[in-house]
Amino acid sequence: MCDNLKANESMTEYSIINKLKDQNKVNDQLLVCLNNLSLEDVIAVKLELSTNLLNHRLYGFDIWNKMSNITKEAVLKFSLSVTKNKTDAARFLGITQQNFRRALKNYNIEKE
Repeated sequence: MCDNLKANESMTEYSIINKLKDQNKVNDQLLVCLNNLSLEDVIAVKLELSTNLLNHRLYGFDIWNKMSNITKEAVLKFSLSVTKNKTDAARFLGITQQNFRRALKNYNIEKE
């Protein structure tokens, strides 16, 4: 769990891309394609793909109000992948270490 991570533990091996590659969810060709899209385009494509099976409807999912949480979780994961440790990740995000640990716990993010 995230509580088991020490404040200065190295995060250099934590990479979302490597994790997804290990799970065979992405490959280099997909990464090249994604790199050519804006973040907004990637989000829009993911939302469209998510709704294809639901006849393009997400009834009951308050997407507008949930977007803040979705983006914060993504930024937390990103901060772990580009910094050396949790202290640096908190600084990168401009939040205290306590708030960073709380965010990791709230979003159930742990080093995998």
